[in-house]
Formats: sequence, structure tokens, C-alpha cells
Amino acid sequence: MTVNPFLDTSRQADLYGHPSRLAGRTSALMRAKTAGRPVPETIADLAAAHGKGPARRLGTVADIGCGRGTSSRVLAERLRPLRLVGIDASAALLAAARERVGKIAGVDVSFTQGDFHQLPMGIGTCDVAVAAFCLYHSPQPERVIEELTRALAPQGLAVLVTKSLDSYSEMDGLVASSGLDPYAGEHESLYASAHSGNLAVLARSCLDVVAVAHEEHVFRFGGHDHVAEYLATNPKYDLAPGLYGNPAALAASLHEFLPDQPVTTTSVITYVVARRRKEQA
Repeated sequence: MTVNPFLDTSRQADLYGHPSRLAGRTSALMRAKTAGRPVPETIADLAAAHGKGPARRLGTVADIGCGRGTSSRVLAERLRPLRLVGIDASAALLAAARERVGKIAGVDVSFTQGDFHQLPMGIGTCDVAVAAFCLYHSPQPERVIEELTRALAPQGLAVLVTKSLDSYSEMDGLVASSGLDPYAGEHESLYASAHSGNLAVLARSCLDVVAVAHEEHVFRFGGHDHVAEYLATNPKYDLAPGLYGNPAALAASLHEFLPDQPVTTTSVITYVVARRRKEQA
């Protein structure tokens, strides 16, 4: 079994050094998606539903592990806080986020480079903290949640989002049967450190959990060319040199070894809404 690439320090530049990997992955998945609500909108709806209501405008909303800023823009537009701050360790992803989000009238939007194990935020300064699809990039996600809790204002709200351990597992069979990686099904899940089965437990170590929701998302890829666009961005597999990051070469290999046909795969998205405990205030 190979080292989980998300937890492999030697892979960080490969994974986060340029926004193209995430952009390609998102594009391939969104064109394949047939079921499941948009995640950024769902996060904003959950924050609004469990927040303090319309009587008080939110102060600071933090998008932790903001990546290319997809959720940041929706959070700013939907929640209308005084301030939206996106935090990520990757300077390249932050540059993409700044360009994507731009200026939003009435909201002070900023992006800050920082380690989510040591958030660049003061104690009790954040009304809502979002950590979506980032906790499993840490070998110690509980430390990230501790930091997030520290930054929350009294009765501040956290929305944590992750995926199930078996997300996209149908791809494992495809990759193994093609011979591209015969051991594809034996590699550790990319979501091993923070997944649908343990996210609420991790949150309860620091926070009061007020809601947990699971939703299955379904993706139907039209054929090898479409599948290759996704697989080329997936660091889970041990591919031959020249295949990772190269959709055309991957597609050619799939066409050579397998009949071309649609592939359907799934992922359960889990949302945990939690609040800072009163005794922590």
C-alpha cells in the first residue's frame, strides 16, 4: 500500500503548487454529476439555518482550506458577512481564489496564506468557520478543529464537510482492470483521516454538534476520455510515468485495454454543523 498522497509531505508541491489540478478535477466531476446539491450553497444554507438569525449581521466568516475560492464566493454572496477571509497554505491556490472571487459589494473579502494547524486568526474573532474538503489533508484533523474552535466567537458556528471512505471506489475497479494500477483497490482512501464515519466524533472533541447530514452524490462519466480527465488529477493511483496529469495519454491507455463505456460512481458528502460550547466562551 502506498502512502496516502494527501498526507505525504513530499507530494505537497505536486498537489497544491498550481490550481490546474483542482480546476481539472472539479471540471470533470461537475460535468459528470447527476445527483447531489451544490456543496457551497448547502454550506451557506446550513450556516444561515443554524446561525443567529437576521437580527444581527455576521462579522467574520472564515473559509479554511479555501482552495480556488469556489465556496468563498458563495459564502460571501449568500451570508453577506462584514468580512470574509479565505485561508489556505498554497499561494498558487490563493491567487486563483482572489481572481475568482474579486470584489463583492458590502463585504470585505481577503485571502491569507496560513497553516490550518495554526490559523492566522485571533481568539474568538470568527462568527462562522467553514472547513470543507480540507480536514483529510491533515494527519491530525483534530488539531485543525481545535484551532478552528479557538478562533470561534462565543456560540460561533462551524460547518465541516468531508467525503465517505469509499468515495469514487468504482474507479478503483476500472483502474485495476485496465492494468494501469493492478493494486488500485488496495490503496488507502484519500479521505482516511477525516471521513463520513468519523467527522462528527472529531467535531465533538471540541464542539457541540447540532446537526449531521449525509447526501449521496452521483457521477456518470460518458466514457474513457471523460474518465481520463478525472483520473489524471487523482493522486491515489500508482500510474506509469507520464500518465498522471496527462488525460490524453490516460485515455489512450484505457482505450487500448478496455471497451469504451460510461462509468457511474458515487460519493457520500457529510456535513457536520457544530457550535462553540458556552463554557469555552
